[in-house]
Amino acid sequence: MSKFKKIYISSLLLIFIFNFQLLAQNVTGIVVDKSNGKEEPIIGATINWLGTKVATTSDVEGKFSIARSKSIKLVVSFIGYKADTLIINNETDLKIYLTSENQLQEVVVRSTSTAIDRMSPIHTEIITSKALAKAACCNLSESFETNASVSVSYADAVTGAKQIQLLGLAGTYVQMNVENIPSLRGLASTFGLNYIPGTWVQSIDIGKGAGSVINGYESMTGQINVELQKPDLAEKIYLNTYLNSFGRGEINLNLAHKFKKASRWSVGLLTHGSTMQTTLDKNNDNFYDLPKYTQANFINRWKYQSDKFMAQFGIKFLHDERLGGQINKNPLSLDNLIYRFSNNTNRAEFFSKTAKLYQDKPYRGLGLIFSGIMHDSKSQFGFRPYDGKQKTIYGNLIYQDIFGNTNHTYKTGLSFLYDKYDETYADIIRARTEIVPGAFFEYTYKYLDKLTAVAGTRLDFHNMYGTIFTPRLHILYNATNNTAIRLSAGKGFRTANPFAEYFGNLVSSRTVRFLEVIRPEVSWNYGLSVTKSFGKSNFILDIFRTNFQNQLIGDTEHPNFIYFYNSQGKNFANSAQIELNLVPAARLEFKIAYRYADVWQTLGKSLNQEITVRKMFIPRDRVLFNVGYALPYEKWKWDLTLQYNGVRRVPNLSPSYVHTSYEAMPIRYAPAFFNLNAQVSRSFRRWDVYVGGENLSNFTQKDPIVTPDNPFGSRFDAGSAWGPVIGRVIYIGTRYKLGGRI
Repeated sequence: MSKFKKIYISSLLLIFIFNFQLLAQNVTGIVVDKSNGKEEPIIGATINWLGTKVATTSDVEGKFSIARSKSIKLVVSFIGYKADTLIINNETDLKIYLTSENQLQEVVVRSTSTAIDRMSPIHTEIITSKALAKAACCNLSESFETNASVSVSYADAVTGAKQIQLLGLAGTYVQMNVENIPSLRGLASTFGLNYIPGTWVQSIDIGKGAGSVINGYESMTGQINVELQKPDLAEKIYLNTYLNSFGRGEINLNLAHKFKKASRWSVGLLTHGSTMQTTLDKNNDNFYDLPKYTQANFINRWKYQSDKFMAQFGIKFLHDERLGGQINKNPLSLDNLIYRFSNNTNRAEFFSKTAKLYQDKPYRGLGLIFSGIMHDSKSQFGFRPYDGKQKTIYGNLIYQDIFGNTNHTYKTGLSFLYDKYDETYADIIRARTEIVPGAFFEYTYKYLDKLTAVAGTRLDFHNMYGTIFTPRLHILYNATNNTAIRLSAGKGFRTANPFAEYFGNLVSSRTVRFLEVIRPEVSWNYGLSVTKSFGKSNFILDIFRTNFQNQLIGDTEHPNFIYFYNSQGKNFANSAQIELNLVPAARLEFKIAYRYADVWQTLGKSLNQEITVRKMFIPRDRVLFNVGYALPYEKWKWDLTLQYNGVRRVPNLSPSYVHTSYEAMPIRYAPAFFNLNAQVSRSFRRWDVYVGGENLSNFTQKDPIVTPDNPFGSRFDAGSAWGPVIGRVIYIGTRYKLGGRI
């Protein structure tokens, strides 16, 4: 063989090996929309090799990974955007910009700040990063300011704890996940909404009704999943500062780095520090309107991504301390005592998420989620101490595949939950250890683009309560290209934590009494929703009913007691909402929504009676109006939100009231009120400056604390707040970004 032939054959072999290696690699990238001057991930874009059946879709971060093909033409498309065809040679990491058409009909109905997941049979609203920027959004509790489905209020007039409501019921009936890991549950249900800074949040998914069985059995009225900033997508440096007229100051620093020499690795650090040390007493009742507090927390997370394997893991730590109650000793008190509330919480978490990827079979996957939590909370209510500890271990193994073709898919797996609670309040000791292994199966059927049905069931084996059977069904029917109808039904099961969930009621002179052994809460949820889209605008109607087979009652009808007992009577919640989102012109958005809540409970066990009455503190009517406008390239942005909160039943705390009968007790309602929030922001190349105000109408509840001059008397109560405790607040903040998306 001649020297020339040897060189020729060697060259062919090298070329073959080189091309084989290229084919073995995946093409990865992100699909983004830059129509408004800022990059936003496009969820659900289709990526496929021209002339082949090799295809995939972009995830909630806009990211995708697709196996190489013999074709070199990669087609990227999304309804409402102009499709793009790229010639791919050696490229492996792409950033693809799609140009918007002025219509959007399928997959996701998206305005510039809100989205509806059109692919999901579960009615799911997506709060995007643009919506989060409409308000100060210092923590998760302030991330729902412009959302019509979720309402937020202070739980009492002393602790500063906030609570949410969804479908007419408290947030304890919502499964709160962080990146699909059950997190804000158990003892964290008291202050958990304050534990996640808004600048850490990438997006929030709000699913109404019974959720997927994959995430467990605790979802009763919905699931809220918070997606945090990812190290491979976030800005290299993100710095946020905030200061308000009450003296509350915050600083957030997020760092992200993608290693060049080890390009599959990336690391992120999310940090937060906030404090308020101002003495606030605008109603002159000698009680702090808001507690003094200091909070520091961080997340260190790592991510590894290859063609066949993905892993994320990290640690979290939080320290939070609060001091509230009386400001000065009462000079008229003979014993010269002072009532103080304090809370110190330390919380540590670790998490890991790993996945086995099958490039030649993208419909197949194997994932493992694992997490652990240690939560330690110590509080003081006057002379009554509270000490609560929680240890949790959670694991979820998920396998997904198809039956024959992608019209028939399924997910199945095993889960494990270990919960250990130790609580002491005054002379009451409550302790329990829950060990719950479980298994689940979820089948999805798709018929063209018309019908998607998801039927799921799970069996859990509880060491305390036996076998738990949880069936759930979700159906999505696309009546037209612009009209989607959803039906859902499912069972929910949860173990209540009375002290954590009624924490605000402990700021009182009430005596706590458990009338019986508390049983788990069991409910059924049924829902119907209709979504009609027209361009970037949409109309939404949803109706849900939650019916309890057993519900924990925290009975505060008696001014001197809080009774805990089980109720198998008529306990239900009906919720209906209509919402209109309009985008009449570029960069102009309107949202108007009305929500009706009809919520009833059966009470009376403390007096051997039975009566069904409206649940307290739930407003029957709520109206939300939001308007936002931005100049080209979003250099200037204006947002205004007006909320109407209707009447709600409240306890009778009159000093002369004696509770002797549920059937004859007077029914009292708190008045309706308006709340007005507004914000204006200015964007520069790397900086954003924002100024805004909350509760600009300056409405506050008159005398939110009962007998504040005698906190050790028999009628003292600070746990019955129904409206804003503080008045108007003005804030200013800055955001600094460096490096853009990695």
